[in-house]
Amino acid sequence: MLMRTDPFREFDRLSEALWGNGTRPSVMPLAAYRENGAFVVHLDLPGIDPGRIDVTVEQNVLSVHAERQAPASGAMEALIDERRYGAFDRQLVLGDMLDLDQLSASYDAGVLTIKIPVSEQAQPRKIEVAAGSGPKELAS
Repeated sequence: MLMRTDPFREFDRLSEALWGNGTRPSVMPLAAYRENGAFVVHLDLPGIDPGRIDVTVEQNVLSVHAERQAPASGAMEALIDERRYGAFDRQLVLGDMLDLDQLSASYDAGVLTIKIPVSEQAQPRKIEVAAGSGPKELAS
């Protein structure tokens, strides 16, 4: 249903351990699960203006792009600033069993929620077994 690909995640983790905050913003933490016939993804994007979030789907690849801008530095003197600023990107490769035409996205309390229904063809269904008189012998 979901293939998670981020080849730079481990590199980012190691470089931050060695050199502190890197120049590349961290990825968006996510949770993904299947619930009531839909695939649900939650992405943490605290402090990001909903107008700066783009969600696109192209050939079974879901892409999320968001930007958090640093506050204007005019007369401000930063004492501590551990927040990440700039562009945040995440891509998820989706399986063929999802109905991408019915995808919906909402943003509330810093969490982007994306819901994609599972297509009718992929829904589990019960197959009725017909009763018969048993195996038939073949004529030789």
